[in-house]
Amino acid sequence: MRRNRLSFVIFFLLCFLSLHAQDALPSRSLVSKAAADCDTLYLYSQRTDTVAVPIVVLPTAFHQLRENELTDSLGILRPFWEKLRLVRLGTFTADTLGTSSDTLRIVHIGDSHIRGHIFPRTTGELLQQTFGAISYTDVGINGAFCTTFTRPDRVKAIAALHPDLLILSFGTNESHNRRYNAQLHYHQMDELVRMLRESLPDVPMLMTTPPGSYESTRVSRRRRTYKINPRTAITVQTIRRYADANGLAVWDMYEILGGIRRACLNWQEAGLMRPDHIHYLPDGYHLQGELFHQALLKAYNDYVE
Repeated sequence: MRRNRLSFVIFFLLCFLSLHAQDALPSRSLVSKAAADCDTLYLYSQRTDTVAVPIVVLPTAFHQLRENELTDSLGILRPFWEKLRLVRLGTFTADTLGTSSDTLRIVHIGDSHIRGHIFPRTTGELLQQTFGAISYTDVGINGAFCTTFTRPDRVKAIAALHPDLLILSFGTNESHNRRYNAQLHYHQMDELVRMLRESLPDVPMLMTTPPGSYESTRVSRRRRTYKINPRTAITVQTIRRYADANGLAVWDMYEILGGIRRACLNWQEAGLMRPDHIHYLPDGYHLQGELFHQALLKAYNDYVE
């Protein structure tokens, strides 16, 4: 009996000593330490292809805003984001993806909002500061409808710029036609996009919507009254419907900055519209360019992440 008890005590002591002979159990998992030693995960944590998205400070008069983002449900812009990623990493060359230049080329066409240069060039300069080797060319015509560019010579001139991304900004002048017809507008956009795709079959396209405007009525020789153009909202819906049905991305500036209730009031109350209540002061166009740049960066980060 004493022998059995002695054996049990010896066995117990051996087990106790063997446990304390081991390294102490860590108080937390060692996975994070192992991950820090892993080259792949370390490189992921130090990614250089993502970018910091700037904060855009809006006037206090702006209300009823929506998230500033692009709509690209089909991923039509993915080839462009990949090129932009290579530019960010400094590995984009003419041979990388079969392009004709070591510079990534963006072409922005549209009406007087683009012809004034401030909006598109603000976006272009900010993209150049962020990524480097980017060319941003704006081609705007005062009073332009989308049909203004459905001339073979104009399409040929756009194609000669060899864009990697083509941005289309129309809608203001279409909406100021008091006999506006959504079906006709839809077909006019389709004619322009079809002609551009024939010349630039592999180039992704991004449409923007108009920022909102007023229409005027003359009361006397020296006085006009202004009211919000009710057709802008219909024009925006038509642009979005066309883009969704035909594989184009959209930046809906109209809805993002207030929509039917506030898109016009926000700009007017902030003092950023010109007296004609259609065009914008330089600070207004500069703000539009900043917001467009921000939306592009957010979409780019969504791709690389």
